[in-house]
Amino acid sequence: MDELACICVILLSLWWNQNIDFLDGKYKKSVDLVAWAIHLVGSFRAEVGEFLVLQEVLGETHKGFSYHQKKTLVNVKLKWVKDNSLDLIVARERDLKAVCTLVSILFSASNCFLPIYRLSRHRGQLGLPQDLKLSTFIRRYPTIFSESHVVDGGGTRVPCFSLTPEAIDLHQEGVDVLQQCRMDILDRLCKLLMLTMHRMLPLQTIDQLTWDMGLPYDYYDSLIPHHPNLFSLVHLPDDRVGLKLLTWNDHLAVSQLQKDAVLQQTEEAIKNNCLAFPIRFTRGFGLKRKCMVWLEEWQRIPSTSPYADASHLDPRTDVSEKRIVGVFHELLHLTIHKKTERKNVSNLRKPLSLPQKFTKVFERHPGIFYISMKCDTQTVILREAYNHQQLLQKHPLVDVRERFASMMRIGFLDRSRGLYKKKKDSGQEKDPLKLIYGGQLSGTGFSSEEESHCSLFSEYDSDDPTHHPS
Repeated sequence: MDELACICVILLSLWWNQNIDFLDGKYKKSVDLVAWAIHLVGSFRAEVGEFLVLQEVLGETHKGFSYHQKKTLVNVKLKWVKDNSLDLIVARERDLKAVCTLVSILFSASNCFLPIYRLSRHRGQLGLPQDLKLSTFIRRYPTIFSESHVVDGGGTRVPCFSLTPEAIDLHQEGVDVLQQCRMDILDRLCKLLMLTMHRMLPLQTIDQLTWDMGLPYDYYDSLIPHHPNLFSLVHLPDDRVGLKLLTWNDHLAVSQLQKDAVLQQTEEAIKNNCLAFPIRFTRGFGLKRKCMVWLEEWQRIPSTSPYADASHLDPRTDVSEKRIVGVFHELLHLTIHKKTERKNVSNLRKPLSLPQKFTKVFERHPGIFYISMKCDTQTVILREAYNHQQLLQKHPLVDVRERFASMMRIGFLDRSRGLYKKKKDSGQEKDPLKLIYGGQLSGTGFSSEEESHCSLFSEYDSDDPTHHPS
């Protein structure tokens, strides 16, 4: 059947051109023309047969290499569906980082007391809006901060702030927790550096992850100098200072996915290194059948350890994408809340050997990661770490922070103290807690589910360092 089809094609081509002169008069008759066509087909089939045999031999020799090169990146787009439980977690912790940082600064000062102009020097660490006065922010939480005044040389009253006894006691508990978990914190920092290509990160990049990883806010002074056998400060070509890990630890170079696989995955999957990520979708998430098929096949792709060299992987393949997912899966496990702001990782492309627009994996895998849009930022949350609003495995430092958050809610200044104008809604004053969360909590904190497409995240289309300086 194949030979007949080829003959027909050849004859049709010759008839269409109406020019058989180039046959040198050898096949002027139709019978000779058919015989010539059959001869060409036979030669073609013989050459194809030799090629297939050669391909089979080479395929056995380079089986792994062929797999990596032929597995192309499937263009699948999954919708973004609002998750109220995870959004509430982000909203609930608004201002918590800024408050705890201020508490640490005041705690390290003499008598836990500083004037406002001294506190303003640390504003860059707080992440507050530019139009918000620092003194206004501090006055929101009178159960944590006490205000007083001193008179400067010109006779001007200068606001000063100190910590309340309750805040001092709670922060001391946090200091004790950090001391008890010192080795755990060191391991987290070592693993972060081990994820990078040269085991080194600029200090500015680490600063962005300090809060999320549970490091002391002054880790540069209180932690690094005490471990000269582990860390070294190096000067980078761009005149910045970097932190370099001096010793590689094979025991730490095991990802959380590999640890969990022993208990959660089959022996065959572990043997073939085809480790599947835990998947959880928002209630009401409608996954199309073709997306389900793609996801099942993607989960069966061999995994690459986030601590292994991946320079041989083609960035246009699903194999490479699974490695990127594994890197961020591990990075979020290094954080104590299992979440971080998207901007905190947007400048990790070069240190982690990632392709352009690598954060698109957050949108392509909504069953692994959730992007919360609350609090005027994008927060990436590891879904498997939460059961609704509860963190499944709590670091001891998380409990201290939650108690600070409770103090913030209790001590928030109400209308009667004159710090906020009274607002009425249908004849009733708004709940003061809603002012903390910018009106994001309504009723029980749950609203109807919403869905959108990746256009919501267009501002992160480029992860080029020129857009996200580290």
